[in-house]
Amino acid sequence: MPSSFRDLPPVVWTLFAGTIVNRLGYLVTPFLVFFLASRGVTGPDTSYVLGALGAGHLLGPAVGGVLADRVGRRPTMLIGLTGTAAAQGALFLAPGVWTMAAAALLISAAGSTVSPAAYALLADAVDGGRRQRAYALFGWGVNIGTAVGGVLGGYLAAHGYWLLFAVDAGAMLLYALVVTVRVKEPERPARGEREEQGIGYGVVLKDRLALLILPLLGIQLFVYSLTEVALPLAIRDSGLSPAVYGAMAAVNAVLVVALQPFATARLARLPRLAVQSAGGALIAVGVALTGLADGVVGYTVSVVVWSLGEVVVAGIAVSVVADLAPARARGRYQGAFGWTWGVARFAALTLGVAAYTTLGPAVLWWTALAAGGAAAAATLALRTRIERRTAHTLAA
Repeated sequence: MPSSFRDLPPVVWTLFAGTIVNRLGYLVTPFLVFFLASRGVTGPDTSYVLGALGAGHLLGPAVGGVLADRVGRRPTMLIGLTGTAAAQGALFLAPGVWTMAAAALLISAAGSTVSPAAYALLADAVDGGRRQRAYALFGWGVNIGTAVGGVLGGYLAAHGYWLLFAVDAGAMLLYALVVTVRVKEPERPARGEREEQGIGYGVVLKDRLALLILPLLGIQLFVYSLTEVALPLAIRDSGLSPAVYGAMAAVNAVLVVALQPFATARLARLPRLAVQSAGGALIAVGVALTGLADGVVGYTVSVVVWSLGEVVVAGIAVSVVADLAPARARGRYQGAFGWTWGVARFAALTLGVAAYTTLGPAVLWWTALAAGGAAAAATLALRTRIERRTAHTLAA
């Protein structure tokens, strides 16, 4: 383990370990289409369930951010984790399409309430100089859990979908137990001080710098999200088997898990916004290279490029948002960031796929390159303002 992570407080390591367990509780989603088909749900009915799943990612972060500031980080995490476990059981037992859609909505909404509270908890526990490393470690835990879960999910699905649901619910409850036993609620401001900031997102909407940086981060997240939705379409249209996409996912997982902690240890010494811009541009180039690929080698090259970009930007965006937030509104700032991420993924699923299928793949790849490059340049242009604001906040 790089030495740059060794001075992080125990709560960071608790959340790191719990997050690895938690990501094992996301086995159902990748196999949801296959599960629905096994229950006789196909064609347009599938889109209703998948649409509800995507809509939950727009609802959950907004609710989670408010709850994290209003009732506390720890209670919000417990609500989200236990709610997700219950929703997993509801989806497995749901008798029809609409009850399945309702359960899918609850799964994604409850699950996505956890991150704003966890990110706010990290910001409470770690000073500004170490936040990027703390968030990078947290993200590394997500990637480790996702990589292990991808292998485990395929094995379990072959032996019965009920195993996926059982492991998902069990992992959520185990993480809830870790939070209950190991995580302490940080000291909160007095009620009067909290009410100065209100209870909603007005504090974020009044922050002009946040309103500038969040959309730019959203564009970069949209470009990155194309790797989840447009890459498999491109591989399919090249006449390659689904196994090739699985291999590309494995390449990404191996690179990120192997390189991220060491890259973070070295890049943490550099200006964050400069590194974020460079990594965002690298992701945009890698995604655009997908349009030039027509075989396994070409797709591997594109995946390697955008995976390196993912390694470079690890922990930066969320740490910038954390540093912009007043202490009393950290949950809502992270909720706004989580909502931005949800919008980016939802846009990739809808607008990205629509552009690919109607306007043509070339239009999507060129758009991704242009949008990602422009967002990276605009992010770099905000460097001075954000550094000045961050220095003022840390001094205060």
